[in-house]
Amino acid sequence: MTRLRGFAQRWIVLACVVVVWELATLAAQSSFFPPPTEIAQAAGKLFFGGPASQLGLNDNVFTHLLPSLGRLLTGWVGAAVIGIALGIALGRSRHGMEYFGPLFAFLRSIPPVLLLPFFMVIFGIESPQKIALIAFGALWPILLNTVDGARSVDAVKMDTVQSFRIPRSQWITMVVLPAALPKIFAGLRVSLSLSLVLMVISELVGAANGLGTQIVDSQRQYEYGDMWALIVLLGVMGYGLNSLLLAVERRVLSWQPTRNVQTSTVKAGG
Repeated sequence: MTRLRGFAQRWIVLACVVVVWELATLAAQSSFFPPPTEIAQAAGKLFFGGPASQLGLNDNVFTHLLPSLGRLLTGWVGAAVIGIALGIALGRSRHGMEYFGPLFAFLRSIPPVLLLPFFMVIFGIESPQKIALIAFGALWPILLNTVDGARSVDAVKMDTVQSFRIPRSQWITMVVLPAALPKIFAGLRVSLSLSLVLMVISELVGAANGLGTQIVDSQRQYEYGDMWALIVLLGVMGYGLNSLLLAVERRVLSWQPTRNVQTSTVKAGG
């Protein structure tokens, strides 16, 4: 009963929205806004029961969905590696942000979309251009949160490290990085949503495959059911990736006392 109540509390609002959406679109009878039942049928035709019948998936999954997901994850992981490494170095440097802070403020103020022509000239119109755009936009939340987290290390811990003469490589991985992890994960969550948006935008121009170009093709062919099915798929993809990242975050940060208290409270309450 507890699990059933938790499931109902989590999904009842979404179910109500879908029902209202269905009734409103049926009443409007607009071809631009198909009901959810029609969108579900379009999604089934798009992604299931195609030539790749052994897996139960349509070729669209391998032609558009998987390439888009690969670009998103590659760009986001690349931004995470660069952002965390550079953020730790600058966060523990006395004057690092004094020199690089104005440059970062200038670069992150530039909308990544405006750099799309620049990346097309540098990398062409294939996947490297799209990955570079995603990585550029996703870098700044990770980098700045990591710098802030590296600076927030307790002074007592740093004095203890210096007293015991712990090597620099060890106190970075054993003291600074664990202390900065909560803010690093906050930056990772923000950058993940940005990566999804930039992935779609990068595929709207000069792309041979991907969800973005498939949305544009569906719009041009007046296949609004397919278009909305792809939009819903993007929402599901974003929700799934965010839920996966939250699960990793809870597991990695389970050592924190505040998180243990919250977890035990949730279990005690149902």
